[in-house]
Amino acid sequence: MPTISPLAPAAFPALAPIPGLELTGMAIGLKRRPDARDLLLARFAPGTSAAGVLTRSLCPSAPVDWCRAALAHGVARALVVNSGNANAFTGQAGRDLVADTVAAAARLFGCAEHEVLLASTGVIGQPVARGHIAANLPEAARRLRANAWEDAAAAIMTTDTFPKAATRRVSFGGMVAMVSA
Repeated sequence: MPTISPLAPAAFPALAPIPGLELTGMAIGLKRRPDARDLLLARFAPGTSAAGVLTRSLCPSAPVDWCRAALAHGVARALVVNSGNANAFTGQAGRDLVADTVAAAARLFGCAEHEVLLASTGVIGQPVARGHIAANLPEAARRLRANAWEDAAAAIMTTDTFPKAATRRVSFGGMVAMVSA
């Protein structure tokens, strides 16, 4: 177990559920420690708007290429994020992993493939076995909850020693919203 940073808070902050969002984080074996969470799955309510800011790198990863095209549709039903492997500089193997993951998530949630967004972070240049992430999506879907913030935050950690989150109440145009990250 890694040493926890002295800057870590005493407890994970309490985050309110966001209507229309369920999420989870679980271990699927992409990190060195087999019990380390490395897959985040989120399900959004139908009609959820989506936008993104992506790298301007001339060598984007396969998930970035996918999201660039999918985000043009402006909607999302699912987000699949893995840590431990960036799926960058993996060539056709990386594109195949994206295609398998997107197809599996779209089937699972009964949505169009362009409604599935992906992100990957971690080791560069090492392909993930084809179908590995897709094969773990049904179990992740069974674990979806409205308040699984800590599991989700832990699943996207790379070199972090503790999961991070924040929440704020914001007012704009006479409306109040909770923003959690």
